[in-house]
Amino acid sequence: MTDTKSAVLSAADALVGAFSRHDRAAYFEAFAPEATFLFYNLDRTLADRAAYEAEWALWEERDGFRVLGCRSTDRKVQLVGDVAIFTHAVETDVSVGGETVTNNERETIVFARNNAGRWLAVHEHLSAAA
Repeated sequence: MTDTKSAVLSAADALVGAFSRHDRAAYFEAFAPEATFLFYNLDRTLADRAAYEAEWALWEERDGFRVLGCRSTDRKVQLVGDVAIFTHAVETDVSVGGETVTNNERETIVFARNNAGRWLAVHEHLSAAA
C-alpha cells in the first residue's frame, strides 16, 4: 500500500471513528467547509458543511438522533492526483426517537488534499445497501 493510500485510509478512519462515537466536533472537522452531501434519506443535497451541521443539530433536537456505533468494511481507495475516492460498506447503529435502528449502507467519500497536505472530505454520498 502506498503512503498516500495509507494517509487517505487514516483520514477515513478518523472520520468514521468520530461518527461512530457521535463526536460532532471531530466528525465535522474531517470535512472541508465547502463539502457537499447527498443522502438517500434526504430530499435535497446539502450544499456545504454548515448545512449538514444544521441538519444534524435538527436531527438531534427533533428526533433524539444519536450514533451508537459504526462498522466500516469492504474499504477501497482510488487515487486521482490530489483527490481520493474512498468507498465502503457501512453498518451503523443509531438511536432515533428512543428506538435503536441498524442501517446497512454504501458510502462514497471524496477526499482532497489541502494546501497543508491534509486529506479532507469534500463530498459524501450515502446509499441504502441493496
